[in-house]
Amino acid sequence: MANQESISRTFIVAILLCLVCGVFVAAAAVSLKPEQERNAEQNLQRNVLAAAGVYDAAKSIDEQWASVQVRYVDINAGEFVDAPATYNLNKILKDSSQTTVIDSSSKLGIAVRENIAKAYVFEKEGEIDLIVLPLRGKGLWSTMWGFIALSSDFNTVVGFTFYEHGETPGLGGEVDNPRWKAQWPGKELYDTNGDLVLRVTKAGQASETNDIDGLSGATLTTNGIEYTVRYWLGENGYEPLLANLKAGEA
Repeated sequence: MANQESISRTFIVAILLCLVCGVFVAAAAVSLKPEQERNAEQNLQRNVLAAAGVYDAAKSIDEQWASVQVRYVDINAGEFVDAPATYNLNKILKDSSQTTVIDSSSKLGIAVRENIAKAYVFEKEGEIDLIVLPLRGKGLWSTMWGFIALSSDFNTVVGFTFYEHGETPGLGGEVDNPRWKAQWPGKELYDTNGDLVLRVTKAGQASETNDIDGLSGATLTTNGIEYTVRYWLGENGYEPLLANLKAGEA
């Protein structure tokens, strides 16, 4: 009988210990959530600034972000729209009324895209001097979330970066390598006929002026970047917006 009581007490103590630990973990998660969200927000802001080529590690993010305007883009219409009351991309992507299905022929690897995208604008003398547009696509292991920054001609690349991905370190993870990212500034998106000429080639095969040399040993990640560029800068992505901006009609 005593042995049974000992076992029962052991189970009770274990259960109580689990409950106490669970309460502490839950409390820690709740208390840390605002800080985690702030860190995620600042990471995104840092990458927007980096894509724009203006990030200064010696200055605070808040100070540098003061010069950025958040704008909202109706991708289907190719124009800026008023800011929505709330904007939560994760929730939007689960709402079929706010998304467009992506044709599998794009090889983008994601099922839908938002109809309204959040863009980031830098102005000079009341005119857009630079715009940073979000894009994403599937790499080998993960969805790669990034930004492309364009100059005031809405055709010349200022910078390109991914701020979130799960690609293999030393292979696909080389998308974070400053030497690889240094290829992007100065490349042009479209030729005089409006055809997309920016492309990401296999490693060592960049031969045209607007080619980006792919990642060595990371063919699938390289392909994912190429498909990402071709979709988001194509007719189903930002091409209508950029055409309207060039014409002064956005």
